Amino acid sequence: MKLYLLIFTFLFFMQSIFSQAKIENDIESALINAKKGVYWALANIPLKKARLDQSIINEDKLIAKVKIEKEINGVRIESTGYNETNEVTVVIYRSKDSLLKDGFIKKYDIESFDNDK
Repeated sequence: MKLYLLIFTFLFFMQSIFSQAKIENDIESALINAKKGVYWALANIPLKKARLDQSIINEDKLIAKVKIEKEINGVRIESTGYNETNEVTVVIYRSKDSLLKDGFIKKYDIESFDNDK
């Protein structure tokens, strides 16, 4: 009887460990997809629009939904990454100066960047 109880306890804990590892992998995959959305947004900051919403789809699967909004002296990027039924949202703020320094916008684009908020 003690042997059955020991085996049952061992199997219960092993199942719990495997379940936690799967959840961790699912969250990590959704986070990676959210990061892909952030990278896409940084490469595609609109100069003439105050806001942009975009869905990123690969092989008929929704990877991320990205929202870019111009703020005073910068942009706000919200990217929601998906993996199966899991979703992770990442929000970042980048100043106009850091966007210029990192090469995401050019000096000659600053005037049009500022005009359409």
